[in-house]
Amino acid sequence: MNNSLVIILRSLTAFFSLLVFTRILGKQQVSQLTYFDYIVGISIGSAATILSVDLNANPRLVWLGMIVWVVSSITMKFITLKSRPLAKYIDGQATIVIMNGKIMEDNLKKMNFRATDLLEMLRVKGVFNPSQVEFAILENSGKLSVLKKSQYRNLTPEDMNLNTNYEGINIELIYDGVIIEENLKQVSLNQKWLKNKINQAGIADISRIFLATLDTSGVLYLDTREDNLEIPVEISDY
Repeated sequence: MNNSLVIILRSLTAFFSLLVFTRILGKQQVSQLTYFDYIVGISIGSAATILSVDLNANPRLVWLGMIVWVVSSITMKFITLKSRPLAKYIDGQATIVIMNGKIMEDNLKKMNFRATDLLEMLRVKGVFNPSQVEFAILENSGKLSVLKKSQYRNLTPEDMNLNTNYEGINIELIYDGVIIEENLKQVSLNQKWLKNKINQAGIADISRIFLATLDTSGVLYLDTREDNLEIPVEISDY
């Protein structure tokens, strides 16, 4: 068989294998990535690369190796869910790096973490003075969680004893010119109602609409394909 065709077939096999493995491993691989998860992901990706382009490698053995890595990762996740001490050993644990405005130098040294790295992460959080921080915790994922001292936090409606209205998630009704029927049904509306509102906005062709969303207060937002035209429409009878 032609080498180019072999590489194409093997690459497609590797691609869909990674797709399936990613779904099996779950969203935690991305949303709560620990250093161990990162290494596992890199290793599986490297095996997929070998499967794609290394014509001397046995594809069945490489694919078997990928399966072993995935199964081992799932098994380790299960074990760490059942055993907290083992979870601490494998995944590590969150470390306090600032307490009451004081940088914990010993904790930084244990993690081989530089003060300049900490200051950079604080600036990303909008904190330019460590003395304003009550607690700063370095999570297992490498992200920094910051709790400012109360006097430096932004005022909230609760602080001012103000009542607020409920704010939910906007629902997409049209995406790229296509009506999302299931979302319309979810809010007990129909295409006739939607088309009527679109016509009220002076838009005759739904295909012109790139995005239409409905918020919990009943406001329909229409974004047309013309970048200079964005029409928020108030829905009085919703």
